[in-house]
Amino acid sequence: MADEPIASLGGKTPLDYANTPCMDALAGMGHMGLTQNVPEGMAPGSDVANLSVLGYDPAECYSGRSPLEALSVGVSMEPDDVIFRCNIVTVTEEEPYAEKTILDHSSGEIATADADILMDAIREKFDSDTVRFYTGTSYRHIMVWKHGKVVPLEPPHDHLGDKIGRWLPKEPMLREMMEASYSILNDHPLNLARAAAGKRKANSLWFWGAGTKPSLRNFREKTGLKGAMISAVDLLKGIAVGAGMQVYQVPGATGSIDTNYEGKAAAAARALLEDGNDFVYVHVEAPDEMGHQGLVDAKVKSIEYLDSRLIAPLKKALDDSGEEYRMLILPDHPTPIRLRTHTGEPVPFLLYDSTRQEKKRAKFTEAEAALTGDFEPHGCRLMDRLLK
Repeated sequence: MADEPIASLGGKTPLDYANTPCMDALAGMGHMGLTQNVPEGMAPGSDVANLSVLGYDPAECYSGRSPLEALSVGVSMEPDDVIFRCNIVTVTEEEPYAEKTILDHSSGEIATADADILMDAIREKFDSDTVRFYTGTSYRHIMVWKHGKVVPLEPPHDHLGDKIGRWLPKEPMLREMMEASYSILNDHPLNLARAAAGKRKANSLWFWGAGTKPSLRNFREKTGLKGAMISAVDLLKGIAVGAGMQVYQVPGATGSIDTNYEGKAAAAARALLEDGNDFVYVHVEAPDEMGHQGLVDAKVKSIEYLDSRLIAPLKKALDDSGEEYRMLILPDHPTPIRLRTHTGEPVPFLLYDSTRQEKKRAKFTEAEAALTGDFEPHGCRLMDRLLK
């Protein structure tokens, strides 16, 4: 949810502009600062940044984004397998493949059920002893290349509006599959129906995020705490599986602005108050997705929903329980509307302790967090401040 000042918001960031009474109240009773979740020299991905927030040093344990996602869908991996994120994207139709323009990295946030139908067509054509495809969530899917090699690849959300030729893989097998996927998908009956309904076609594969089997230290062994994960996104679920955390499946959790905020709050309260977990990590993708789509008003609204529909009811449930607790609220990385992709700048954090009730006027914003002078240069250390 971190961003830059935007002219249409009167020079405020979406976080500053949004009406967030609960987070502001917590800021007035807690502590704010900035944290550097993306280590210098590493790409500002959700994988790296969320590992940091969860207390893992990406420089030590990161082996690629896609293997983490693969864990969440139960993909079996050998040490020399290479795992790829496989988006279904929207590209233009008129030109030769390399001259096409990428319009949407998410194919209009295609529903998982629709995507699975298209992935069935991909599997029918491409699955072999060498490569296998797995359906993930929405537009986010997985390919395993047995005994493959890690190659440099570009995230599709970094090149929206670009002609794709210069960003296509140099690896012939991957490039050929991407080009062939257009022929399979563009005139698929489901895509013809989507176009007739005014939806974007999901008409090409896009490979990125290559990596190998991950190895994360068990969260309970690391912290002494039993932990749980609540997210709609396979990446976060995969991190949780790799760390031995309990994964909660929330009906209606979509990874977009229409996600089930109240369901996530209820699941978090249940995880802590009924199911014996000491720690719960609640991840909301909506502000990031609205940033990728360049939707200013929707990003503001997603932050307001986060505040009123998730954080506020979760706080009330914890307060009503009589339990003492701490809450850490922060973005993993910025996704500025202007750029429509991730950046690696520091992000604001808010740390609240229910046993401290000193009150002051405050608003949880990037600027207010910076004014405190508290800067954590190693984001993976912030978890220790929450727990200790």
